[in-house]
Amino acid sequence: MLDESLLDSPEALSAADRRGLLRGAAEAGARVRTAARNAVEAGVLALEPEGRPRAVLIAGPGAAATCVADLLGTLAGAGSPVIRLAPTGVAPAAGALRWELPGWAGSVDLLLIATPDGSEPGLSLLADAAYRRGCSVVAVAPGRTPLSESVAGAHGLFVPMATAPYEQEDGEDATEVTASAPGVLWALLTPLLALLDRTGVLTAPPDALDAVADRLDEVAERCGPAVATYSNPAKTLAAELAESLPVVWTEGVSAGPAGRRFAASLAELSGTPAVVAELPEALVAHSTLLAGRLAAGADPDDFFRDRVEQAPALHARVVLLRDRPTGGLTAAPAARDLALSHDTPISELEPQPGGELETLAELIAITDFAAVYLALASGA
Repeated sequence: MLDESLLDSPEALSAADRRGLLRGAAEAGARVRTAARNAVEAGVLALEPEGRPRAVLIAGPGAAATCVADLLGTLAGAGSPVIRLAPTGVAPAAGALRWELPGWAGSVDLLLIATPDGSEPGLSLLADAAYRRGCSVVAVAPGRTPLSESVAGAHGLFVPMATAPYEQEDGEDATEVTASAPGVLWALLTPLLALLDRTGVLTAPPDALDAVADRLDEVAERCGPAVATYSNPAKTLAAELAESLPVVWTEGVSAGPAGRRFAASLAELSGTPAVVAELPEALVAHSTLLAGRLAAGADPDDFFRDRVEQAPALHARVVLLRDRPTGGLTAAPAARDLALSHDTPISELEPQPGGELETLAELIAITDFAAVYLALASGA
């Protein structure tokens, strides 16, 4: 059950936030600036690449690395394919995970390693294997970890992961490692954006990263714990998703990875299952779901249930994340019609105008705040 009274009590939210999630969301803009500065100090802007890599391979554990790969792949397009190397192993523990290079990887490819831990032996072995194949290696991870030494041995580029002053700098901060925290995403993503801008894979110059940090600060002001629910889009969304199955529909290039990030964060932070799809295909993929037992009107006897002894029925709620649709065409009206025809409520988020990175950052930031509020108010 969601405790809606907690949402409008900053003190109660702070007491419930044992993992520091709200602080991480609020400091996302500052984390981008620190990470960009770390990239400069590591020599990213001084690089003089001979051309774009044939392919960009990304390896790392957990939801943050998965989202980094998804975002970079979306921003890069088809020019240099971005491929995530999924780990294998018997458990999701640092010592048990292993990564393998594809057989075709060689000197014209780039390996990126992104991890908030840095102690994974499998990533150190991967850096060594890449060096033997002739791949260029770049890693973003906490400083003074085994991975930093392995990357140095592979003649690669190591960028220390941006941390806040209150965090440990030795890769042992359990909060940042285990949670799908906003700070982790931006600390890993920002240096890689700067790097791939330098190599010509995508466009993310320093002024664009500054604009991303400013947009994240603006969202933090609008969605912070001191802002009341009625004027706070993240708190409003969290309250709307209570006791529902979020059906996340995305439209526009930037909205796709933001929606997938939102679904992953909901599952990891609050234990809320969610399904996600892109418009217009979502209208076919989820039409049966909305018409079935999860539809808002699927249980006509729900009004007479014992509201003390019986748990409420789980019903779908559409969350429409929109960016600028390709060619100006939009399936949003059809999405609204489908949802309303099945008595399914719908929530909509659309970013303020701006560059592609800014709109992407705004969608991610608002949904990150919403996932955190839902986790805290539901006692997760």
